[in-house]
Amino acid sequence: MKIAIAGGTGFVGQHLTKHLIDRGDEVFILTRHPNKHRNKQKITYIGWLNENLNPIAQLPPLDAIINLAGESLFGYWTKSKKDRIYQSRIKATYAIIDMIKEMKYKPAVLINASAVGYFGTSLTETFTESRKESGNDFLAEVTEAWEKTALEANTYGVRTVIARFGVILGTEGALPLMTMPFKWYVGGKIGSGEQWVSWIHITDVIGMILFSLDHPTIDQAFHMTAPSPIKNSKMAEVIAQTLHKPNWLPVPRVAIKALLGEMSILVESGQKVLPEKAIKSGYSFQYSHIEKALEDLLK
Repeated sequence: MKIAIAGGTGFVGQHLTKHLIDRGDEVFILTRHPNKHRNKQKITYIGWLNENLNPIAQLPPLDAIINLAGESLFGYWTKSKKDRIYQSRIKATYAIIDMIKEMKYKPAVLINASAVGYFGTSLTETFTESRKESGNDFLAEVTEAWEKTALEANTYGVRTVIARFGVILGTEGALPLMTMPFKWYVGGKIGSGEQWVSWIHITDVIGMILFSLDHPTIDQAFHMTAPSPIKNSKMAEVIAQTLHKPNWLPVPRVAIKALLGEMSILVESGQKVLPEKAIKSGYSFQYSHIEKALEDLLK
């Protein structure tokens, strides 16, 4: 397959590119700065989001487009940071829709990133793909607009998969931040510890993206989370056990709020999200339980 990836130089994008190449696909990475990268066998860097560059002229007919582009959520959420989080996602997705519109030969599928934050936060509800209503906090507003933009690809006959990522666990991303206090012997649950963590191992993120590429029945919202979400208190317990460190110092919510501001919603709140479509479609998880996932990543 010939596949274009926006956000291909990021955490998920790098892992995905490697797996696509290993299975024989050809990858075209859309980037603002193609001159900063050197083309490799089966990897070509294509300039985009620049009025002086026409990505369509540089691309062959594509089988798929995968959009992972967007400003990182990590960092203090000033007004300008929140604006970059929102605008980077919407702008990149609109650019992809415009590309699809102009392409003579349309790709068969667009896989567009989103997040379980679509639902807002809850201690009591369980969310599957059948739940249509979004939440009302900042992340819910961002993801709702992001998904709505991506689904415009349906207008051009392109199957569209909305990849709602949970907390992705890998050697990069959130996990190093989660484990740091434990390595310094000051680890513990956050706040009450009752908030849900809908996590997923990076291996299953890649597996589910490939699965949705290869299974035409997968479309619309597709939850990329492990089938066994856990509470923050359990996450703290398993991290401590895996690292052989103490789990004794709860972090008060007020401290997290003071340190992180509005971004604290990422760690002090959560939602219980299940991958119903993946289970029913026959996807086989490599890491269904947090103990095995953390043993793999922290060993």
